[in-house]
Amino acid sequence: MIRIGLLTSGGDCQALNAAMRGVAKGLLNSKEDVELYGFLDGYKGLIYGNYKMLQFSDFSGILTKGGTILGSSRCPFKTMRDPDENGLDKVEAMKHNYHKLNLTCLVILGGNGTHKTANLLREEGLNIVTLPKTIDNDLWGTDMTFGFQSAVDIATQCIDQIHTTAASHGRVFIVEVMGHKVGFLTLNAGMAGGADIILIPEIPYDIDKVIDAIKKRTERGSRFTILAVAEGAISKEAAKMSKKEYKKYMEDYKYPSVSYEIADQILKKTGMEVRVTVPGHTQRGGSPDPYDRVFASRLGAEAARLILEGKYGYMVGYVNREIVRVPLEDVAGKLKMVDPDSSIVREAKMLGISFGD
Repeated sequence: MIRIGLLTSGGDCQALNAAMRGVAKGLLNSKEDVELYGFLDGYKGLIYGNYKMLQFSDFSGILTKGGTILGSSRCPFKTMRDPDENGLDKVEAMKHNYHKLNLTCLVILGGNGTHKTANLLREEGLNIVTLPKTIDNDLWGTDMTFGFQSAVDIATQCIDQIHTTAASHGRVFIVEVMGHKVGFLTLNAGMAGGADIILIPEIPYDIDKVIDAIKKRTERGSRFTILAVAEGAISKEAAKMSKKEYKKYMEDYKYPSVSYEIADQILKKTGMEVRVTVPGHTQRGGSPDPYDRVFASRLGAEAARLILEGKYGYMVGYVNREIVRVPLEDVAGKLKMVDPDSSIVREAKMLGISFGD
């Protein structure tokens, strides 16, 4: 008998259900004596013993369904070793519930923080296999994460739709794309949507360079300019601050986000009309696109193969267009970021896109 636990942790995204379906189908189509348990609301379910036994029918019709049938939550890694409000040792509780169900393996779907906790559980002796989920595509050890391409599609559609109203009114439009620390989503959506300026956390911007790019477009006869701005974009001045200085700077910050600060600066320096659009959590929602459905299914199937082979302690990743097995200890605590000197950035600049640097 193989007993498998499943949980989805952190922010939700498209294709979580498709990935779990891949695991379940990969196991149930290969072995008859399989039991599947879903922990509800991420690590909280594992900590407090909230789970349900899953049937084959639970995985029917979910390939195209967004979100997660198990629910999710954010349980910060930095507090995992701290007792809860009732004094409960969360790590010991997770181990207890794992052993209570006599699990063969726990399959965990999540991003950076999720993988830190997954590796902690591996170090505590549990059999763990993980799948890389995040719309930010910032997990180390894999070229791609599921949810990313679907989010790119949505952000791109937003930029596409802004084009007509921007052109009609001759305005500057800023589309704020998700991404606090990493700019893969903004970079790809910006290029796909034909943004004229792309601002990402990895390349601090100079507002005067941004305005120069807008003025050049105006001089060439363009009636509008579109900026794709990551929510974590940062100016060169702010990037030079110490952590203490930046914390004080943010305490006194008067704007809802960096996009509104940039909009205010453009207005004051040029007099041009500026509008900000924030697609927000729509980027996480809706059905996974065909790419993510296939990709997540492949990852799930490989996770099932690992379990059947009795090989644990791996994240199933994607490198050079092949599904690979990456040791969890190599993944945890590492962030994959956009290289400012990467070929995609160089090519974007060749297309005339400004990064404000």
